[in-house]
Amino acid sequence: MTSRSTHSVSTPQSPASAAATGTLPPEPTSAQTRARQTAEAFAKLGLPKETLPRHIAVIMDGNGRWAQKRGKARVFGHREGAKAVRAIVTECARLEMDVLTLYSFSMENWKRPAEEVEFLMGLYVEYLIAERAEMMENNVRFVQVGRREGLPQSVLKELDLTIETTRSNTGLTLALALNYGSRTEITDAVRSIAQKAKDGRLDPQDITQQTVTDHLYTAGLPDPDLMIRTAGEMRVSNYLLWQISYAELYVADVCWPDFTAEHLRQAMRAYAGRQRKYGAVPDGAKR
Repeated sequence: MTSRSTHSVSTPQSPASAAATGTLPPEPTSAQTRARQTAEAFAKLGLPKETLPRHIAVIMDGNGRWAQKRGKARVFGHREGAKAVRAIVTECARLEMDVLTLYSFSMENWKRPAEEVEFLMGLYVEYLIAERAEMMENNVRFVQVGRREGLPQSVLKELDLTIETTRSNTGLTLALALNYGSRTEITDAVRSIAQKAKDGRLDPQDITQQTVTDHLYTAGLPDPDLMIRTAGEMRVSNYLLWQISYAELYVADVCWPDFTAEHLRQAMRAYAGRQRKYGAVPDGAKR
């Protein structure tokens, strides 16, 4: 990222020249344009809205491998992966989904080389600054799930600004799982519940599954209906372990930078073709 001198003087641009150089924010998308984009997205998908998942959770895997296969540094894959995020967020917004949760940085990822971690933190800052206008244009509400402790101040600043800027948006909720680990999340929830019981604010006999759910980082969000993992890996990697109890799993063979809106549509079609039983016997089946 280039630094800018505090003593530099900028020359005002005319609206026409500013638009030509791309320095003006994008014009807000009209309701009519949004409706057309939604109709086009559903036409490509070929499924009615009621068959779609309300909440998709994604493990964005394979950035490093994608780069290494091309003879490039792992950080190149992370930058290309950030580009893939925009396409998937836009498609989910146009399909009027409720929630998209992206597993971006796990608590275990701090074990990676310091240079890679530093690059990723800088990339989050860049992404949040660059995508705020796009989130507003697509009526996306942004939230973070994970621990704030340990994140650089620069990241926290942009997280908070993006959360506040998009707070009133009523479309897709984009949840970024950043500094996240499911076992840590559950431990934090249990610790909070135990403290309330110790203080006399909660009777242990009143603790239910909903009590636990309400103390998770994802409190207020519906559980995922579909979990997608890229790069062909067959594991859940400490991701939303409580929340995905009844989620359908879909594994895509492509690495995350190659994951497109069409891959997303394939996952949705696979989901729509499954029968979700939640442990019960489906209607019409022999008992």
